[in-house]
Order: sequence, then structure tokens, then C-alpha cells
Amino acid sequence: MPVHGLLCPVLYLPKKQPTPMDQRIINLFDEYTHAPLTRKEFISRLAKLTGSLTLAMSLLPMLENNYAQAATVDDKNLQTEDITYAGAEGVTMKGFLAQPRKEKKLGAVMVIHENRGLNPHIRDVTVRVAQAGYLALAPDALSPMGGTPANEDEARALFSKLDAQQNLTNFLKGLEYLQHHKNANGKTGAVGFCWGGALVGQLAVNSPELDAAVVYYGRQPDAAEVPKIKAEMLLHYGGLDERVNAGIPAFEQALKAANINYQLYVYEGANHAFNNNTSPARYNEAVAKLAWNRTLELFNRKLK
Repeated sequence: MPVHGLLCPVLYLPKKQPTPMDQRIINLFDEYTHAPLTRKEFISRLAKLTGSLTLAMSLLPMLENNYAQAATVDDKNLQTEDITYAGAEGVTMKGFLAQPRKEKKLGAVMVIHENRGLNPHIRDVTVRVAQAGYLALAPDALSPMGGTPANEDEARALFSKLDAQQNLTNFLKGLEYLQHHKNANGKTGAVGFCWGGALVGQLAVNSPELDAAVVYYGRQPDAAEVPKIKAEMLLHYGGLDERVNAGIPAFEQALKAANINYQLYVYEGANHAFNNNTSPARYNEAVAKLAWNRTLELFNRKLK
């Protein structure tokens, strides 16, 4: 029987909440990270919101990713390595692979990054997936351009230059790499965040072999494509993320009409990127933990 999740507001809060930032500032930052808004224009508009350039600059560390917050795990029970695999014709894809050393025949999970590329935060998430007992691969979408640059603005700008069909093929080839890995049990899942969440939806539409698909605040696939989905879907959205959430009603209607197994949660008071602990203004610890536990529950049920 299909599992039809409801819009479920989550009221759990961390024991100690940081002082909330003006939502207009967070929305402006979201516009900056997703729309063709230059850094100069972003800073100018931020200064107008805060009342001064000095105050605007003081808020940047809370808004922008601080990869010092990404866990640097030296887990001797894990094997981690940078790998390559064959993508679309003429493309060599780079990726980060993590897996338990002793266990074999594992469920495999693809981890798909935000529109900043394969950075320390996504490597950290990939390690967490491996620690949960999976073969985990995080491909670098910017491999055709030489890989993810250190500068986030440069990385973000490169995403507009990706060929959509080639990019999809590169990630479908990544699923094939996982499915045929010597330590894989043949069951595969995917989890993606923001840009990566939207791509998980595209993989679910285009890969009938995908068993579990987890979307964190990603744009929804076209309703007409939904009947192609074979994977069970788990969908996480932040209640304050109006831009992405605008697509939920049509998507959920299509899921129900196609009798797709899914669970959908909208977390009250959570922003876009609530899972990213390197972005202090938007990270929500309680919601991130709850969503992650739900993610692992799906993987444990579908991939082991």
C-alpha cells in the first residue's frame, strides 16, 4: 500500500535556540544563492536591510558556509577515497567514496550536493551515510569544468553552464557505478540537498532501479513525469522556504494520482538548507536530526 505523508509541522526545538535572524535577510541570502544576483548587489541590499554596511558585513559569517563546522572524522572503521568513473561520453566524473571497512555487500547511497559543488560539508554527510552502514558516493557535478573550485561564488556560477542532459547522464552513470561496485548488494538510494534534491527527483523519474529517493528542499519534477517513479520517496521541506514549497501541491497531487509510495514533511519554522550545519543562520539542529533519522529509517528498510 502506498504511504501518503501529510504536511507535518514539526515543533521540536533545540534546547538552546540562537537569536533568530530577520527572515527578510535569510530570504535575500536565499535569492543570492539561487538567482543571478551579484555579490555586489547582494551586499548593497543587505546593507539597506540592516541599516549599515558595517552591520551587513558582520552578518555574513552567519549566512555563508563555514566549513570549519564540517566534521573532520578520522574513523578507522571507514575507508574513504577520491575516485573517478565514466560519465556521459567524454566526461570523467570525480567523486568521494566512503564505506565501512569490514562489511561487504552493502546498500549503496548517492549523496548529491547543493549548488556549491562537492565541498567539505557534503563530504561530511557522505561519511555519515557510510557510518550508518552504506556504500556512499558523492559525485562532483562540476567535474566537466575541472571540479568544484574553492570559491563558492565561482562554483555557483559554473552551475548555469552545465548541460542539463549531460549532467543527468553523469549522475545516472554514478548510480550504475554504485550498482556494479564489488561491495554493493544491488539496492540503491539517493539523497540530495537543494540543487541536489531536485536532481534526486530527476533520478527517481529516470532510473527505475532506484529503490529509495530522499529530497531535502529540492525543486519538484514535472507532474507529468511523476508516474515514471518506482522508488519510495521521502520529501523534507522547510516551512519558511516559500520558493521551493510553491511546487508542493501539484507534486503531491501527482504522487497520489500515480499511487507512488511517499512520505512528505514540511517542518514548521525551518528555513531552506536547515540540514546544513555550516550555515548558522539557517541550520536547525532539531529538525535536521529528525529528518536525518527519518532518512536512515527509509534506507534501513529499503536498502539492507
